Amino acid sequence: MKENRLRKKNNFNIAMLGQKRIPSREGGVEVVVEELATRMVKNGNNVTCYNRRGHHVSGKEYDARKIKEYKGIRIKTVPTINCRGLAAMSSSVFAAIRAAFGKYDVVHFHAEGPCAMLWLPKLFGKRCIATIHGLDHMRAKWGKLASTYIMLGEKCAAKHADEIIVLSKGVKDYFKETYNRDTVYIPNGVNRPEIKGTNEIEEKWGLKKDSYILYLGRLVPEKGIKYLVEAFKDVKTDKKLVIAGGSSDTDEFSNELKEMAGDDERIIFTGFVQGEPLDELYGNAYIYTLPSDLEGMPLSLLEAMSYGNCCLVSDIEECTSVVEDKAIVFEKSNVDDLRKKLQEACDNEKLVEGYKKNAADFICEKYSWDDVVEKTMELYRG
Repeated sequence: MKENRLRKKNNFNIAMLGQKRIPSREGGVEVVVEELATRMVKNGNNVTCYNRRGHHVSGKEYDARKIKEYKGIRIKTVPTINCRGLAAMSSSVFAAIRAAFGKYDVVHFHAEGPCAMLWLPKLFGKRCIATIHGLDHMRAKWGKLASTYIMLGEKCAAKHADEIIVLSKGVKDYFKETYNRDTVYIPNGVNRPEIKGTNEIEEKWGLKKDSYILYLGRLVPEKGIKYLVEAFKDVKTDKKLVIAGGSSDTDEFSNELKEMAGDDERIIFTGFVQGEPLDELYGNAYIYTLPSDLEGMPLSLLEAMSYGNCCLVSDIEECTSVVEDKAIVFEKSNVDDLRKKLQEACDNEKLVEGYKKNAADFICEKYSWDDVVEKTMELYRG
């Protein structure tokens, strides 16, 4: 009965939870939630996003001021236990309770862990949608308690969600094989950016156009940054390696990377970046590289290509299905192959230019946020 009513409805009351907070670039989930929510509001829907309390993952200096509204989206901040592994768990519990008792047609859960509470709004008659941004229980950073909770979330989504959205064919196959559960493949979108000069990055880090290879993302083990540092140290080039991004939960891994980089002055760690420096880094790189062992739908890769970058990625399905034949690919976890591909790209400007020429048009035509919103709204209607 409720689903019939939703089919006839044009405007929805929607709750979104599972993100750390918006507006924020702390991770891909935050970018996705903001892109969806802002477009849904423009289309006449009422959207409430449940933000975590606490500091930005890269440090309190990046905290945004607390807001109750952003681009027409209602922002509600929920209690959070600010302790590694418990922040995501506690905030999603409180958010799910508030969503269950709120006047919402649809509650949209983002990421596996938060889905552990999906049964509650479902119990109160809400239509519950889950977006699985990646198989989070496989990530190296989680301890036993957090991994167990994430697996609980995955099982809960498989059992109780009205619809499950996945961002890659690999995760679609995983849910079918593991739970015999059908899912809907809706990849992320990307915007066509304005290309900026090098004003800020030249001033901060001495970077000129095409003078550096860029990694931009969270500093976590599954992103393969260790392979990148190890491989780059043996590459004969004057180009710099810029590792841009903040730590996730602790600085332990980023300190390990800095130790590995040692006295190689070509390797620059910028820390977390956003705004103008982020645009400039993307828009002026010689190559963008994503050497991941594990991905959901790599939003940073879509963004890098939208800036017209030549990309060098690992051969995992989540990367190769995005780039197709429009990027350089190396064998996952293979430091020697990564070094060879880096050296080849540094030595062959024509090769790099060839990939750059087609990247932006290809990716912007393939992935559209408006399409993502349209397909997601269809699932809301049921």
